[in-house]
Amino acid sequence: MANQEIIDRDTYRKIKKMNREELTKFILQYGDELLGEQGKTIDLPALEAELSKIKGIGGKRLEEIMTVIEKFLDVE
Repeated sequence: MANQEIIDRDTYRKIKKMNREELTKFILQYGDELLGEQGKTIDLPALEAELSKIKGIGGKRLEEIMTVIEKFLDVE
């Protein structure tokens, strides 16, 4: 994997010009593409159910957390 090119030069140049928000979005999309190639997806209802089991996270806080997660995953 040492000589394998992960991103091409043009993508690298675009990344260098990104701010933190743009880079975060790019990384999440890139990760989703990799997961999609592997056939893995994120089950949001299951994720929400697991998060709700954490002590100290109530209904309102869970809604806020899920809103942030959905925002980063571009789920509308």
